[in-house]
Amino acid sequence: MAHEYQTDADRRLDAREIDGEPFADIMSALGSLPADETLVLVNSFEPSPLYDVLEERGFEYMTHNPSTDLWEIEITHA
Repeated sequence: MAHEYQTDADRRLDAREIDGEPFADIMSALGSLPADETLVLVNSFEPSPLYDVLEERGFEYMTHNPSTDLWEIEITHA
């Protein structure tokens, strides 16, 4: 059974369920994220290239890796 990070996130985006490259979906979700809400991005690998993009666009993140193939990134406005 996969363990998922428990958080009070307002929104959740599971990139594992997206066909193809998820970058546009992630940017869309962040573009509509209110300043006082949190988005949890779920992925099967650590999305390291995304971290620079998040910082450049004024977001902070906290990464959780509860299992080998589960990465959850909690994203908020900086």
